[in-house]
Amino acid sequence: MKLKPVALGVALGTVWGVSLFITTLISYYTGYGKLFLEVLAQSIYPGYTITPLGSLLGLIYGFFDGFISATIIGWIYNKIAK
Repeated sequence: MKLKPVALGVALGTVWGVSLFITTLISYYTGYGKLFLEVLAQSIYPGYTITPLGSLLGLIYGFFDGFISATIIGWIYNKIAK
């Protein structure tokens, strides 16, 4: 089976970006997951904060991070599966 790396990148980029967006908003309003976001997202994504504006930045960072990672994984998979 051959994967389409760009389609995989768009799908997983969307999932990671939206997940980071929703988790940030939940954490901002309830405090749930704050430690997770501080340790993971704030250490990886420059300028990211646990605020409504930070959730939008996390959406963008998350999409591009997921897109690039999944595209590379799809490309490597296709090379190995030949």
